[in-house]
Amino acid sequence: MRVTAAVLLVLCLLAISHAWDCQEVVNIKNLMQIDAGLGQVVATDTSQIPYYLVGDKWIRLPGSLKHITVGPAGIWGVNKDYAIYKYVAGNWVQAAGLLKQLDAGGEQFIVGANMDDTPFCLTRSATVGYKGPGSPLPWTGLPGAVKYYSCGPFGCWAVNKNDDIFLMSLNQDCQNNGWSHIDGKLSMIEVATDGRVFGVNSAGQVYTRDGITASKPEGTGWSNVPMCMRMGHVTYDLGRLWVVSKSGVTMVCTP
Repeated sequence: MRVTAAVLLVLCLLAISHAWDCQEVVNIKNLMQIDAGLGQVVATDTSQIPYYLVGDKWIRLPGSLKHITVGPAGIWGVNKDYAIYKYVAGNWVQAAGLLKQLDAGGEQFIVGANMDDTPFCLTRSATVGYKGPGSPLPWTGLPGAVKYYSCGPFGCWAVNKNDDIFLMSLNQDCQNNGWSHIDGKLSMIEVATDGRVFGVNSAGQVYTRDGITASKPEGTGWSNVPMCMRMGHVTYDLGRLWVVSKSGVTMVCTP
């Protein structure tokens, strides 16, 4: 059975090689979620163990997390009880509030969504300055309802419970102009440090947004990134597309 699975994976990689050169990440198994930013890669597995990639080795981080993120705002995570943590000097320090998902990809500010799909933002000064209990954490509630939320240099993208896609302009002080609806359907979405946007739909298909620039943050349309397995999670940084299949296989792809 294991040999058959390996053969199928090889055929899968060959099938998509005309568009992206994808290689299986063989030294990590059963990832649930992955995030890349500023040259760093972090992940959590199905046992809620967090990892940090150093070279080709996955270093286990302390604690237990169901979602982890890395970017200009540092390394943050949430556990199964929705408690929020920031990685400070080699340890997790708990932050006030409850979130089910968060993102560190903004201009040193944090965004996230809580259990009721309410979006929140933490200003740059509060995010960077947070050292542990006692540091101020003025979470700002934002309009709308989203289940997954990610920011980059040209704006923040989100999807709601109906897989509708939205874009918001948000600055480091959490000032915003509300959500703009974007065509398409995605179940999760991630914005890279360079502003590129990737997402996965409910069928496990991967898409990227074309034509995103500072003057046209909404881009021009969606393009499919061919994958022969159903994907559950995707992230992109510095020319590398990291994808995790619904069956727990992790691949890294280059164009």
